Amino acid sequence: MISNTDLLNKLNFFTEPGFKEELLKHGQVASFNKGDVIVRDGQYVKFLPIVLKGSIRVFQQSEDREILLYYVRADETCTMSLAAAYFNNKSTSHGVVTEPTDVLIFPASMIEQWQLKYPSWNRYMMQMFRTRYDQLISSFQGVAFENIDTRVMEYLKETAKKGEGKSITLSHQQLADELGTTRVVISRILKDYERQNKIKLFRGRIELIS
Repeated sequence: MISNTDLLNKLNFFTEPGFKEELLKHGQVASFNKGDVIVRDGQYVKFLPIVLKGSIRVFQQSEDREILLYYVRADETCTMSLAAAYFNNKSTSHGVVTEPTDVLIFPASMIEQWQLKYPSWNRYMMQMFRTRYDQLISSFQGVAFENIDTRVMEYLKETAKKGEGKSITLSHQQLADELGTTRVVISRILKDYERQNKIKLFRGRIELIS
């Protein structure tokens, strides 16, 4: 569990005297494991999380398909939860932990109070909304203007760049969920790429060749 001293150091983007101490007063640090659900579609959001380390996957789900919205990583908050909490609406998305994650959680009732009191909190919220806006526009452009075959290969290459190397631990269903399509479509595309000698397929793993 992260200490209060480390927590204060991590929250250095909140600059007003006393604000970080107020965050500590009203918030608490919670630890989650991979697969834990932070928020569900349809529930009222009574708290807001700021991720200290780890990652939360935010997505929408309809029947057997998922649409990835974005990931919430260190120093970030979930803007879907922020909007739902601010307007006292139900969440329209799910938030699921993808790796061991520490989160600072504080009551949603503090959001508006801090907005009136602390300029750095306003800047933080606006930056989060702008970041998510850019991510969603980028995702929309990918869906609208790129065919799914191209998106699959781009996703595999980007994932490889992030640290796993050419061998990527990923199931066909997980890849389908990331790209908002079905497992059948992903399996067909991956088989085509394997025949083209661009990848090798293993159980739960994909290896890039070129």
